Order: sequence, then structure tokens, then C-alpha cells
Amino acid sequence: MSVLTVEQVVAAQKANIETLFGLTNKAFEGVEKIVELNLTASKAALSEVAGHTQSVLSVKDVQELIALQSGLLQPLADKTAAYSRHLYDIATSTSAEFTKAAEGQASEAQDKFAELVDSATKNAPAGSEAAVAILKSSVSAANSALESVQKAVKQATEVAEANFQAVAATTATKPATAKKK
Repeated sequence: MSVLTVEQVVAAQKANIETLFGLTNKAFEGVEKIVELNLTASKAALSEVAGHTQSVLSVKDVQELIALQSGLLQPLADKTAAYSRHLYDIATSTSAEFTKAAEGQASEAQDKFAELVDSATKNAPAGSEAAVAILKSSVSAANSALESVQKAVKQATEVAEANFQAVAATTATKPATAKKK
């Protein structure tokens, strides 16, 4: 039977630590992008509030004030939708990095486990063919189940992304159709 050496354990730990630091860096990159987005949005909002305040102070009558206020809603909705899209894009790209790393780790672990099973079955004592066949069948079934789960998660993610894109597109076109009425 195959026995793990100290070098193999150290190499595995080193690879796991490198993966952890890589994912941590990706997480920080995502947080930095969100902070940058929030700062940009805050600066823009502050500038717009200052401009709007100046406009309100220069209003001469109630109708002009109502027109000014009603003209404010559409740009606000557009900016909110754009902010949501940017936030979604950041979250999606960061999530994709984590998914890619997780899939790589899972694939590597499956390969190593398959090697271990092969090594164990080659060195199995005579008369254990039935147990070896059951073990191989169990490993194959587990791998198939894992692949099915990964495919289902990918499909669910794709559906969620398509739904978000559809809602974003609908939100972007609704104000234009509302203006036409």
C-alpha cells in the first residue's frame, strides 16, 4: 500500500497555503473594487446634490420646482441600475476566481485519491477482487455525483446571471418606454 512521505505532505501543505494566499488576494481585490465603486458613487452623488441644491435655490415658482424634482427621478434610477450592474460584475468576477480555484483543488484531490485507490488495489491481497471492485465502483459513483453537483451549480449560476441581465435590461428600457407614453 502507498504511504505518504513527509515531502508529499509538505508539498501538499505548501500548495494549500499558496492557494489560500491567492484566494485571499482575490478577495481583497474584490473589496478594493467595491470600495473604489462606492467612493466614486459617493463623490458623484455629493456633486449632484450640490448642483441640485443650487438649482433648487434658484427656482422662481412652484411649477419650476416640480419640474426640477420630477426630472431628478429618472437619472437617479439609471444611476442606481448602473451601480447595481457594477457591483454585480465585481461580485461575479470575484466569485468566478473562487470557483475556478475550488474546481482546480477538487480535480487535483480527485486525481490524487484515484492514484491512491489504484495503488491500494494493485497491492491488494489475493481474494479481495470483489472488495476492490466495490471500492472502484464507489469511487466512480462519488466522482459522478460530484461532477453532477458541479454542473448543477454552474447551471444555477448561469440562470441567475441571465435573470439578472434580463432584469437589468428591463430596468434600463422601462424608463424609455415610460417617457414615450
